This record gives sequence, C-alpha cells and structure tokens, in this order.
Amino acid sequence: MDQNFAERLKGADDGSSVYRPRIDRAYGETRNFFSNKYIYMVISQRAGGLALGVNLTPTKVCNFKCVYCEISRDVQLPEEEVDLDRLSAELKKMLTFVQAGKVRELPEYRAVPEELLQLKMVSLSGDGEPTLCPIFHEAVNEVIHVRAQGDIPFFKIVLITNASRLDNPQVKKGIALLSHQDEIWAKLDAGTQEYMNKINRPSVTIDKVISNILEIAKERPVVIQSLFPMINDEEPPASEIEQYIARLQQLKSAGAKIQLVQIYSAHRPTATLELACRHLSLKALSAIASSVRSATGLRAEVF
Repeated sequence: MDQNFAERLKGADDGSSVYRPRIDRAYGETRNFFSNKYIYMVISQRAGGLALGVNLTPTKVCNFKCVYCEISRDVQLPEEEVDLDRLSAELKKMLTFVQAGKVRELPEYRAVPEELLQLKMVSLSGDGEPTLCPIFHEAVNEVIHVRAQGDIPFFKIVLITNASRLDNPQVKKGIALLSHQDEIWAKLDAGTQEYMNKINRPSVTIDKVISNILEIAKERPVVIQSLFPMINDEEPPASEIEQYIARLQQLKSAGAKIQLVQIYSAHRPTATLELACRHLSLKALSAIASSVRSATGLRAEVF
C-alpha cells in the first residue's frame, strides 16, 4: 500500500482540521457528480490523487454482477444513447474547475493535501461496463477531442474495464485512438471459472477474459486490477490464489505486457445483500501481492 498516500488521507482524533475520510466511503470520498450526468470527480488511491470519471453507462448496464459492487441493478433503467455534446461540455467544465483550483474552495475538500487535488487521470468507467456503451468509439473520440483542443494541460485517459468486450470491433476502434500515455486497467479477480462465477457472476467465461487481455496486452501494456473481498467472513481460498497466479503466469508467458498488478479489496458499501462482503485485511492482500511478485516477477502493489 502507498503508505504516504494513506497518511495524507488519515484523519486525526484530536478534532484538528485535517482531512478525515469517512469509513463508509472509498478512500474517504464518494464519487461527486455535482450537477453532471456523465462526469464525476473522486479522490482515488489507485490514481494517486484526483480523477475525473466519464460515466459511459448511466443506465447501469453491465454484463457482470460483482458481489462487491456498490451499484444496485434491481431496477432496469430504459435504454438511452450517451449525449456526446453534453458529455463534452461537462468534461470541459470539470477540467477547467479542477485546473483553476476551485476544488479547494469546496468545504469538504479544504483540508485535503494539495498534491491530492491535482488531476491524475480521466477514466472511462461509470455505473456499469463502459465498453457496453453503444457508441464507445465515438465517446472515446470525444474525450480525445477535448484533450486535443489544448485548453487544458495534457491528461492521461484510463479505460477501466472487465475485459469482456476488448475483442469487440467498435471497442477496438476506440482503444486504437488512445495514445501511448493512456492506459487500460483490466479486471481479473479469479483464477477459476467457479470462483469467478461466485465473485463476478459474469455473462462470459474466464477463458474469454484471459484471451481478451492477452490480445490487447500483446499490443500495449495493461494494468491488471484484482479485487479480493472477504465473503461471509472467509478469505479467498489458497487454492484460488494459486490458480489466479497461474493465470498471470499464463498471460506473461504468452507475451502479455503487464505493467502493474493492483491488489485491493472492497471499499464501498455494496448493493448485494445475499452475501456478506467486507474488506480483506491488509495482511492478506499483502501476502497475495508478495506471492504474485515471487511467482511471476511482475510488479504488484496493494491498495
């Protein structure tokens, strides 16, 4: 874990005016949409500070139903196409707001260390799987167009995905627009289909996910995001961690360029009631990361 980041976010118990994260929120901050429909702001440990998110699935459509997800999908929302003009306008507004230092003027951010209020990235993510957006290619192009206008300093774009549709032609067209400074963060929470079914409850197989990650990771480096929750007071089985590490070894041996493996756990209140999902201990997460490093030689960090 980035201890410096954790210390900067850690509140005191003496009543002093320091930034104190609420324990029911991820790293002390919920996603803040302000009055926007598509663009939100969040302080993210994995981003290393402030990030703007582009919600490409405001209707909450997703082909996974992860037990640790905070988004409720009990009510199906009507389909609607992303309004690219509104998305662009909201993104420009929020970029200007952040770059002008206006975040500091908000009461809930006044005690946040200055370095955590610097924009680290713009993520393509949201309330569901972003690559399910019917106009994904056009949406990526719109974000890149905003960046290319030069009114705001260059920002990194990060696609956060469950990797289920990285082989989709329109998704591949969108990814092809990304620069070498941009990144893809691909989810891999399991080593076996059985455990993936338990944790992610997906509409695709783990072999499909591995194949998609491998295809894109041969072309450009990827970050692997792996969330390991405590389920009904039980840690992930040791045998599952072994199979998960074997999947990473499989990817690396086949030529996948993996720049980082992010090991973390559930941080937000979940929408799932049938399973008790809690944060896995730092000790357990660190042990997983250590095993990844020693077995694969890959860089692994705990968040």
